[in-house]
Amino acid sequence: MRTRTPLLAVPALLTLLATAACGGGDGGGGGSAAGGGQPRPGGDLRFAIQVDSGCIDPQQVGNNDALNIGRQLVDSLTVQDPASGEVRPWLAQSWEVSPDATTFTFRLRSGATFSDGAPVDSAAVKANLDGVVALGAKAQLGSTYLAGYTGTRTPDPLTAVVTFSQPSAQFLQATSTMSLGLLSPATVAADPATRCDGSTLAGSGPFTVGSYRRDAEVVLEKRAGYDWAPDGAGHTGEAYLDSITFQVVPESSVRTGSLASDQIDATTSIAAQDLPQFDRDGFWTERRANPGIPYNFFPNSSRPLFSDARVRQALSKAVDREEVASILNPGDVAVSSALSASTPLAPDDSALLARDVDGAAALLEEAGWREGPDGVRVKDGQRLTFTVTFWQPVSAALELIQQQVREVGIDLQLKQATVAEQQAQQASGDYDVLLYNLTRSDPDVLRTVFAQSARNVAQRPRGPLDDLLDGQAGTLDADRRGELVAQASQQLLTEAYSIPLFELSTVIAASADVHDLEFEGSSRLWFHDAWLSS
Repeated sequence: MRTRTPLLAVPALLTLLATAACGGGDGGGGGSAAGGGQPRPGGDLRFAIQVDSGCIDPQQVGNNDALNIGRQLVDSLTVQDPASGEVRPWLAQSWEVSPDATTFTFRLRSGATFSDGAPVDSAAVKANLDGVVALGAKAQLGSTYLAGYTGTRTPDPLTAVVTFSQPSAQFLQATSTMSLGLLSPATVAADPATRCDGSTLAGSGPFTVGSYRRDAEVVLEKRAGYDWAPDGAGHTGEAYLDSITFQVVPESSVRTGSLASDQIDATTSIAAQDLPQFDRDGFWTERRANPGIPYNFFPNSSRPLFSDARVRQALSKAVDREEVASILNPGDVAVSSALSASTPLAPDDSALLARDVDGAAALLEEAGWREGPDGVRVKDGQRLTFTVTFWQPVSAALELIQQQVREVGIDLQLKQATVAEQQAQQASGDYDVLLYNLTRSDPDVLRTVFAQSARNVAQRPRGPLDDLLDGQAGTLDADRRGELVAQASQQLLTEAYSIPLFELSTVIAASADVHDLEFEGSSRLWFHDAWLSS
C-alpha cells in the first residue's frame, strides 16, 4: 500500500500526524506538499462518505462520517497529538487541573470568534458544556464525557472554571474532541433538529455550512477571517480550500469507481480488496488505527446462555484474531487488548486473546454442552445458538468468525440492522450479542462502555471491575492510571465481558492532486491544511 512521506519542514504536530499514520513507503502519490509544490488556495475537494446519519451537528452525532464533517465546523479547547497522546493548546492557551481532578481552569486565547460574529469567551464555554448536558442522550458522545459535571464559572471573559462532583481525569482529553467542540451560544440555544440540518450551525472552526441535502451531499465553505488554528498546525490563517463537498455514496464499488475515474478526490470508504488499485501513480493511501474500543462481541450476560462465564470464555477462545486481521486493510494487526493499540495507556494482553480451540471445547463440555449430530452443541434440548446484531459493513470478517466458532460447536447467527435498530435494542436490553466499536483516544472509553453505572453493554452486575474503572477515572498520574487500565482490561478479557475481535482502521484513498489531508488524535480527518494542486 502506498503511503505518504512526511514533509520534514512542517511543524512538530503535523510531523507526528504523518508519522503516526504512515506505514512506510516513498510517498510519491501527491499526498505531501514536497511532491506537489507550495500549498495553493482555492478549489472544491470532493469527498465521498458512506452514510448520512441525518445530522451534521458535531455535538449530536456519533457516526464517523458525520464526525468528519463536524470536525471542520468546530474548534476545541485543546488538541491531542495522535502520536504521543499529549494534550496541547487550541482555543485554550493554558489550563490547570486540581489534584483531585474535579476542577479544570482554562485560560482562553483572545480574538477567536464564531461564524456569527459572537466571541469565543468563557460564557460561550459555559453555554456549550451546559448545552451538551441539556441535550442528554442526543449528545451521543459528549454527554458521556460530562458525567458528574456540576457547572462552569466565568470569573472573567477569558477564564472558564469547569467543575465535577467526582474525579474526571478523562475530561482534559475530552476537550480535544469535536463532540465538545464549541458552537455559538445562539446555536446552542437553537432547536436540536434545526442544528442537525445545519440551518442554525455557527461554529468556531475553519469551515461553515454552505448547504445540506439529506442523503445526497453536504457542502462546507471556507470561513473568511479564520486565524486560530491549533498548536503545531501546518499554517495559520484561513483554510486553503474554498469548499469541501461530502458526497453520500453508499455502495463501495461506486466509491471505488468514482475515485478511479476522478469523479471524487478522496474517501475513507474503499473496501480492503479494492485498495491495491490505488497503489500507483496518480493516487495515495494512508492508514491509521482508530483508538478506543475495537470491534467487540458484547454478550448480554443477563441472558441465561451468557450468564455462564464459561460460554462467554469459550466464544472468545474460539476466535482466530490473527486470521481475521489478515483479511482486513493492509497493515492491520490482530487486536491485543480490550483497547485498540493506538489508545493511550493501552496494555498488551495478546496472550489472553490467542486462539485455543481445545480450551474452548473443554469449557463448553464442563458447562454441559455436548456435541450434537450436526456438530452444534446441545444442552437440555437447546442448541448452542445465538444472534449477533450489527449495522457496520463488516460482514466478511463476521462470516469468517462464524466459521471459526462453528469448529467448537457454536452456531452464530448474523443479523444486520440499522443504527437506530441496534441502539433501540441496546437501550431495551433485548439482544443476545451486539457488535460495534467506539472511537476515543482515552482509556476512559472502557468505563463508558462497560461500567455498571454507564452503558454497561454487557449487562453485568456491579463488581470489582467497576472499582478499577472508577479508579482510573480519578487518577491523574499516568503510571498509576495505566496500571488500573491494564487490570481492568485483563479482567474484562478473563471474564469475557469484552470479546474483542478486530481493530477499526481508517484508510484515506485520494487523488495525487490532494495534499496534506491529515488525521487528528481520534483518527478523524482535519481539512484545515488540505489543498489541491489542480
